[in-house]
Amino acid sequence: MREAPAGLTDDDNSEEGFNTIPSGRHEYAFSFELPQTPLATSFEGRHGSVRYWVKAELHRPWLLPVKLKKEFTVFEHIDINTPSLLSPQAGTKEKTLCCWFCTSGPISLSAKIERKGYTPGESIQIFAEIENCSSRMVVPKAAIYQTQAFYAKGKMKEVKQLVANLRGDSLSSGKTETWNGKLLKIPPVSPSILDCSIIRVEYSLMVYVDIPGAMDLFLNLPLVIGTIPLHPFGSRTSSVSSQCSMNMNWLGLSLPERPEAPPSYAEVVTEEQRRNNLAPVSACDDFERAFQGPLFAYIQEFRFLPPPLYSEIDPNPDQSADDRPSCPSR
Repeated sequence: MREAPAGLTDDDNSEEGFNTIPSGRHEYAFSFELPQTPLATSFEGRHGSVRYWVKAELHRPWLLPVKLKKEFTVFEHIDINTPSLLSPQAGTKEKTLCCWFCTSGPISLSAKIERKGYTPGESIQIFAEIENCSSRMVVPKAAIYQTQAFYAKGKMKEVKQLVANLRGDSLSSGKTETWNGKLLKIPPVSPSILDCSIIRVEYSLMVYVDIPGAMDLFLNLPLVIGTIPLHPFGSRTSSVSSQCSMNMNWLGLSLPERPEAPPSYAEVVTEEQRRNNLAPVSACDDFERAFQGPLFAYIQEFRFLPPPLYSEIDPNPDQSADDRPSCPSR
């Protein structure tokens, strides 16, 4: 907005791109459509940030312009209900401690989480097994880390921050600890930024074993913090599974070791039924005259012959080795 000099009308100012407004209070509603191209999520980091704002200026003759800037937040939605983010993450590592010429037993670590994608406020269920065969006392731990990467002028700076952590019980030599869904809650954090060319924000779950006097044994499982939470499909999935298991119960029935012989033809079709199924003679006289001959007689005779009796003995057994023709020797 800009106030025009005295003596100018709206038509005179239209070419210059501003309009004259009288004195008093005026309100104007503005609306801007964000670009359809993906926009990076708003973020404040140590070496850089992603910010969005709208700026308004009021120009007045012979006076400094009045400027106002208002920030707003943009979220690039990440749906964690995609197959790639619903896949489980797991890993296994092992380490052997050495001190000069003495070697102790290994320390093994296995960890697994149900999926890769989570939203802030959710709790991650950690399934892990830690076995300590060394001579030292170790402590299993887990932590969520945020990694910020900044790119500018061909250089990169990286910052790693702790988001949340937990601690397990100390393990003495020869002991094993198992985590059956140990919970680690995700605090309110910004979503992952994966498609920005200058700033990248990633998350990871580190399950590690704190070893005094040695390098820790750690296992990194990647995480993606999204904005669209997991759909509640649990009850529906369980009902479908139960229905499927109910329909598949017939698979558990045991089959007889030897099948029963089929019934004979006489048992299935009686003589009375056979006679009732035959057409009347008077209705078939013309038909029989047209097809008199040995072929039709053979068909009539074969039609009502019973099938051979069922037998477990092969009527055509394989020839013995002595009766089989042998290849002539060279």
